[in-house]
Amino acid sequence: MRRQAGNTGIISSFTAGSFKLKLFAVPLGLAWKHCGITSDFLGDFYSARANRGSVDANEIRHNVSYLVNEILENAVKFRTSGDIVIDTSMEDDNFRLCVTNSISKAGALRFQDVLERLQGRDPSDLLIERIERNAADPNSTGSGLGLLTLMGDYDVQLGWDFQTDPEEEGTVQLATYAVLPLP
Repeated sequence: MRRQAGNTGIISSFTAGSFKLKLFAVPLGLAWKHCGITSDFLGDFYSARANRGSVDANEIRHNVSYLVNEILENAVKFRTSGDIVIDTSMEDDNFRLCVTNSISKAGALRFQDVLERLQGRDPSDLLIERIERNAADPNSTGSGLGLLTLMGDYDVQLGWDFQTDPEEEGTVQLATYAVLPLP
């Protein structure tokens, strides 16, 4: 099923076990409020579909919503222009997420440098280091606390794919992948 909701700037499609949203930059004027609304919706959607028996659906709702919100906020914050595509599914006791957006080439290089420094390190150790650094410098930005919390506290597996955008010089299509084990 594919549904376009008038001129709201959202297209959604649903197939068994998956849900895909496209947030159009125009007319939405993508903002923080869209992150919370979208993540809460997906948390509700997947917690209602989780056939978990005695497991608290609120925990699934919270975990899915937190994951989507963290990844989507980064997409909104760092995007250069264009739409954001959110592709989700639930299979094999895992919630899967892919968020795609455009970022600047310079932003992609900075982010790849951050990812290199994270490789091979324990996410919990990195989280403590980052919290200490932020406490020492309250003006710190781009701390990565959200990603470190996802990896350390929620056991989320993360991956990224950087592709040069052939249609827009100086931009990179970034796909962020996440797998969240469900309780």
